[in-house]
Amino acid sequence: MTDKTPETRGLHELYAENPEDADRRLWDREVDPVSRRGFLKRSSLLAMAAAVGGSIPFADRMPGGLIPAALAQSEEPFTLEGKEGLTVLNDRPINAETPPHLLDDDITPAKHMFVRNNGIPPEAEGIDVDAWTLEIDGESCETPQSFTIADLKEKFEHHTYQLTVECGGNGRSEYVPSASGNQWTTGAVACPSFTGVRLRDVLEACGIKGDAVYIGYYGADTHVSGDPNKDPISRGVPMEKALEDESLIAWSMNGENLPYLNGHPLRLVCGGWPASVSGKWLQRIVIRNQKHDGTKMAPPSYSVPKHPVAPGTEVPKEDFVTIESMPVKSLVTFPKSGVTQNLGESLAVRGHAWAGDLSVEQVQVSIDFGATWQPAELQPAPNRLAWQRWTAELEFPEPGYYEIWAKATDSEGRSQPMVVPGWNPKGYLNNACHRIAVQVA
Repeated sequence: MTDKTPETRGLHELYAENPEDADRRLWDREVDPVSRRGFLKRSSLLAMAAAVGGSIPFADRMPGGLIPAALAQSEEPFTLEGKEGLTVLNDRPINAETPPHLLDDDITPAKHMFVRNNGIPPEAEGIDVDAWTLEIDGESCETPQSFTIADLKEKFEHHTYQLTVECGGNGRSEYVPSASGNQWTTGAVACPSFTGVRLRDVLEACGIKGDAVYIGYYGADTHVSGDPNKDPISRGVPMEKALEDESLIAWSMNGENLPYLNGHPLRLVCGGWPASVSGKWLQRIVIRNQKHDGTKMAPPSYSVPKHPVAPGTEVPKEDFVTIESMPVKSLVTFPKSGVTQNLGESLAVRGHAWAGDLSVEQVQVSIDFGATWQPAELQPAPNRLAWQRWTAELEFPEPGYYEIWAKATDSEGRSQPMVVPGWNPKGYLNNACHRIAVQVA
């Protein structure tokens, strides 16, 4: 037991003394290495100010019970071959996310591309690129065919697109009550440049029957149970999405071979939709006359309730709808949360924004917990389905603790919510405003 007063102790220390307190449960959930957002009672403002090291100028505008972003961050290191700075969430299968400040590049480098696996990747030493084949068949395929990677490169035109890939569960850690699955915070997103052939060109070469409505994929990864008769994941998209210009069968990322943990030597990329539709270690694509029924296509996997439900509600499977286009979202990638800024000096802030199949119309930033907003400068996307860079210059009126919040609005007028959106059983589609901490001295 410490002899410090509550006004001078850090919040974590305060809660450690009273593990049964209901607020402690939220602290544990929201401030551990795999979370970002949490809640406190308004009565904790004194302790909160002490914990962040000074006054909070806009404390009266802070949404009731919000834990400062300065306390909802982690420096936990993680080493993974070919990756730098990622935070591990699970090791079987391997899943790891990228801290926001490492996503500042316009084009996400391979070393900072998040890892999302449902199964166990094929052994790297056993991958023979020259012998790797892709089968195209299915009940709505007129002429089933097999292609080597060399065949794909020789027979079809090559295309390169920068594509946003985001896990459907990105932000899951913020939902209360909690949802099962990897407790992603903000880092299960990336926007590399992919090179390959259009999925459309390959499907059309094999013939698409008039009754085709969906495609599905199968990869070389195996089920964590080791059962060879179980697929770890086999998802897909409607034909309309499959036939888009930007839907690729890719062998290259950022001008080099695909990273091993991101699907080498061949993967599907359907940008703007949950990353789970972009199958890795790609071996087979089926053209279906019905919605694909592979592993993790049935609710509640990658599905949300058709109508809003109360937190904790048990939702019947028939009341789910499969996730398609991802919602509008943004990240603050510079500066890193926790920076100290001199009073009287402007602070350059930047990040990215994206909106699934749509484009981003505007980005706004706030330093007073969302009470007022100012516009950021928004750049156009390099191509459809890529994220967009935004920048802003901010000034602070007095010393103290601030948070920079970012809010994007899509081309159909939908904006990010300031708090976690409607609860769903699997914790998908959290697009609440991202926020970082700044101490002005």
